[in-house]
Amino acid sequence: MIAVDTNILVNFQREDYSFHKKAVAVITSLAESNQRWAIPWPCIHEFYAIITNPRIFKIPTSPNNAIMVIESICESPSLTVLAEGSNHLKLLNEFLLIGKVTGGMVHDALYISNFFGQHFCESLYTPTIKGNWVRTLNHSLANQEGLLIQQFLSA
Repeated sequence: MIAVDTNILVNFQREDYSFHKKAVAVITSLAESNQRWAIPWPCIHEFYAIITNPRIFKIPTSPNNAIMVIESICESPSLTVLAEGSNHLKLLNEFLLIGKVTGGMVHDALYISNFFGQHFCESLYTPTIKGNWVRTLNHSLANQEGLLIQQFLSA
């Protein structure tokens, strides 16, 4: 299963973003395929918060349009929307310690622990790779069946 992060969704929605066309192609391809793909609920919440924020955009997406976009994405029959499971705290703690994660990177570790530890995603598509913790996690997971974090929208 392929997982998609918030940044792919923002690029998908915002025509003024440089990777908009590529993000549209990615989301459309996943949504129309029979291959299972995933978005965690926290990424959907963050997506809504970002695209409707007037401090980020001169012309933010309206709340109604944002909800329509989310609903249309969630209509994909191959999409799984991920939520925290009963072993989430244990898995999150392992990822925080393996990756030496602190501060603003904790949010990313939250959904990484979901992807790998609970839902067995094979890849995370993201346009941004933040810091050494991603390389540390990839190295730590290299000898296991698990998650490959891919910088998918690179130039």
